[in-house]
Amino acid sequence: MRRWLANPLVGPAIATVVVTLLVMSTTDRFLVAGNLNNLALQVSIVALVAIGSTAVIFIGGIDLSPGSMIALLTMVLACMLKFWGIGFSLAIVLTLALGAAIGALNGFITAYLRIPAFITTLAGYSAYRGMAFMFNKGSPVFSASERLEPLFYGTFLGIPLPLYYVVAFFAVAHWLMRYTRLGRSIYAVGGNPAAARLSGINVRRTQLYAFVIAGFMAAVGAVLMAARLNSGSPNYGVGLELQAIAAAVIGGASLAGGRGDVLATLFGALTITIVQNGLNLNAVPTSTQNIVIGAIIVLAVGIDMWRGELGRLLAPRRQAEPARPPAATEGEKP
Repeated sequence: MRRWLANPLVGPAIATVVVTLLVMSTTDRFLVAGNLNNLALQVSIVALVAIGSTAVIFIGGIDLSPGSMIALLTMVLACMLKFWGIGFSLAIVLTLALGAAIGALNGFITAYLRIPAFITTLAGYSAYRGMAFMFNKGSPVFSASERLEPLFYGTFLGIPLPLYYVVAFFAVAHWLMRYTRLGRSIYAVGGNPAAARLSGINVRRTQLYAFVIAGFMAAVGAVLMAARLNSGSPNYGVGLELQAIAAAVIGGASLAGGRGDVLATLFGALTITIVQNGLNLNAVPTSTQNIVIGAIIVLAVGIDMWRGELGRLLAPRRQAEPARPPAATEGEKP
């Protein structure tokens, strides 16, 4: 039982189940097929972006820029398809490459210019959305391409395509983090950068690669966002960075770095999305929803910060052994 509870997937999975049961107890519309399909579509973008946020958290950093990157990338993609005459497949590839390049820029500033990740990505949070307003005079680009929507709303064997994307990307992310040199380096750098450097790991390059992963996954989210609405807009992705960070932390990723499981991030994303879905089904005002999501983020971070204390409180105390009399020394009578 102790080994089972120590599994990093167990806690986040229990949280997801508890939240699901709570929502089911408040409304009978949760298990309706249409709502479940909508839920699957909603969780896909958050979960995919959260993969990149988790990689950055693993190295002990934080990424506040994915939402603004999505706004910029959806505008670029929509302009390429509608105004610039670039082919559909090439436009998708260029969008993904641009996302990776923006991530590399964040990583270069953080790793090589030694600007803290919080400051770097906070600047990106403002700058990338500002860049998005530079396209099409700041107006959204609607009806970008008739080939976009099937990427998001298409199905295969009756299952929405975004679920296949989620399974595929999380499988690759799990393999990358657990079974490759880069993944082990990311954990090592997050756990102890000085020790990682002494063991021969290129710490700066590893940090750079983590941000490249984050940028690429933000680009994947941007493509799906553009496909979902068949448009690009400077206003897309607002608040998505906080949802992605919350998904990673609820999934057990430590903000101190070096600890967590990327698969558990999926349960974190499910928890966040189910909470939002339940609040919407119960007609809870948007203001209250924002308060609830904020409280969940604080609680998740608090649990991460208090994990050691909670473990010591829940650990069974050893029974005090009776004191043994000291052994008699030579020359003393027993």
